[in-house]
Amino acid sequence: MENARRLPPTWLMGLTNAPFGLTGGFCAVVIPELLAAHGIPAGHVAAIAAAILSPGFWIFAVSPMLDAWLSRRTYAVIFGSLTAVAIAVTVAHPDRPGLVEAVMLPGFAAAMLYQGSVGGWMGSLVDKKEDGRLGVWFAVSNLGAGGLMMILAGQLVSRLAPALAGMLMGSAVLVPMLLFLVIPSPPARRRPARESFGRFNRELVSLLKQRSVLMALALFLFPAASFALTNVLGGTGADFSANDRTVSLFAGVGSSLAGIAGSFLLFPLARRFPLRPVYLAIGIVGAIFTLSLLTLPRQPWSFGVAITGENLFQALAFATGNGIAFEVIGPDNPFAATLFTVLLAASNMPITYMQLIDGKGYDWMGLTGSIVTDAGVSIVACLTLAWMLFRWRGRPDTALQPIVPLPENAD
Repeated sequence: MENARRLPPTWLMGLTNAPFGLTGGFCAVVIPELLAAHGIPAGHVAAIAAAILSPGFWIFAVSPMLDAWLSRRTYAVIFGSLTAVAIAVTVAHPDRPGLVEAVMLPGFAAAMLYQGSVGGWMGSLVDKKEDGRLGVWFAVSNLGAGGLMMILAGQLVSRLAPALAGMLMGSAVLVPMLLFLVIPSPPARRRPARESFGRFNRELVSLLKQRSVLMALALFLFPAASFALTNVLGGTGADFSANDRTVSLFAGVGSSLAGIAGSFLLFPLARRFPLRPVYLAIGIVGAIFTLSLLTLPRQPWSFGVAITGENLFQALAFATGNGIAFEVIGPDNPFAATLFTVLLAASNMPITYMQLIDGKGYDWMGLTGSIVTDAGVSIVACLTLAWMLFRWRGRPDTALQPIVPLPENAD
């Protein structure tokens, strides 16, 4: 593409996703630990965490604004800054659960919109051959930053005054945004949506009806490669006779390292195979690994194998999903940020509902029930999606073509 020579390395562009990873690690791990340390009951902590993470599913409803009015870089700066402020306030007042929820719910929503902004921005810049590589680095920066936030919080919260610790942790979110200085940000090519919101909606609906967009949505909405068992395993340490220290070691930093390693596995796969079949293959092979856990003794080391392996497969699936999303976006897509946010929200859905289904499996037959349920549903979903891909094979793929806006007089 024309601006290829002006672009920084793809791995550097992928690191722009680090603020989202830092925020995700903060919301998923640090906030529950902070609230529990101040005597908040476990049930209340779980409800607060669920509310804070809920924008992962509904934020797509407001995502079209990311492709109108302002540039994606401007949106990224705004939402990244709001996220940093929310983290700083939360760390400064961890003893006030109402304030934590009121601040971090919009804070995580801002983080989701930040990721949509940079995902659309970077995805519309890179050449098609770099889609898989960008997907890997988006996943690596997400997982690596999440693990870094856990380490950072453990050191700062225990050693510094809450206000100072909050300022430093919030500032950490802003640091990766300095990369914006070396990444070109083309001005918006659309006139503001307020001038022609009806036309804007018609173009967006037309885009979402494209077959490859629908296929990508199906891949992400079906539980083909969600590996939601990772979230269930975190609470099953007793089933493996694993103490709290072992659980924390493998579920925290160990899982982050396994996730980074899993993400890098996409490099050799993406060079040889199309990403959609790779995604389904990951789901099936990962499900077979999940079933193999039934053969292991219930020992602490088995817990490490289980949660490390599940995180490795989940990260590889995330990286592949990112690559598919960037493929669907294509270069110079005027709806890049909207589409990336919609696909991101779709990929979050099966993690949530499969966690509930896996929980029902646990109620049915304990850990064995969760394993059989998670693997069985995943295999059925993969085979269904493979049949859909086979039926559509050979038809023209419009998602990789530029999206052409309607004429200015189309109103």
